[in-house]
Amino acid sequence: MTEATHHADAAERAFTLSIDDRGVATLALHIGKINVLHSKVAADLVSCLAGLSQDSRVRCLILRGNERAFIGGADINEMVALDSAAACEFIAGLYHVCEAVHNAPFPVIARIHGWCFGVGAELAAACDIRVASQESWYAMPEVKIGIPSVIQASLLPTLIGAGRARYWLITGRRIDARTAFEWGLVNEVVSVDELDDAVNAVVQDICECPPNAIRLQKQLCNSWESAFPDDAARASIDTFGDAYETSEPAVAMRHFLDSRKRR
Repeated sequence: MTEATHHADAAERAFTLSIDDRGVATLALHIGKINVLHSKVAADLVSCLAGLSQDSRVRCLILRGNERAFIGGADINEMVALDSAAACEFIAGLYHVCEAVHNAPFPVIARIHGWCFGVGAELAAACDIRVASQESWYAMPEVKIGIPSVIQASLLPTLIGAGRARYWLITGRRIDARTAFEWGLVNEVVSVDELDDAVNAVVQDICECPPNAIRLQKQLCNSWESAFPDDAARASIDTFGDAYETSEPAVAMRHFLDSRKRR
């Protein structure tokens, strides 16, 4: 097995990438306690995924979080200080991560345990297959902090239906793994103890197929999608910036951060 380790900064290991002898890559996120995604890590992930997409050895990629979260959302400490232009730049960075996953030439499997919030749910939606533990929770809570859900949230109507997507995005409510499965957001839900075996079963199915056929099938699946989700994701970047033309995001985010400090 070969392994490369990437760092968000000198003090924190942001994620690790390994590729085994079968060509199965695993990208594991280690961004603090709950994998809150910020700009520097997003840029590093885009670079990592670009390199991985050029590696002909790779049969598939497992994307996973830590013991508490797949991804707990975007970094509110970073977002609270943004203006409109900086907000567009920030959300574009997260968009590029999701698109790097969605457009990878090999299948990407999301191994989901714990929190899968905001950009975490968007990144999961960008994956080809989602396998979750019973102890996983999902939310698109951006409206609660004064901003709309954007970028790959545009994939949600296709995955879970337009009515459910509107309900979920407009209320910001949290759902559990059972609901996520019933909605079609995740493909499988198993116990925590069975999660790795379930992911490995999917990987094994992929590895038993000729690699070129799998890559061609991924390419076709992407080509069959309507152009709408990608166009909507790109257009939503400007809408995200528009939200920062008022004081709502700063006020709501500061309230969130202050309430968290008081816990």
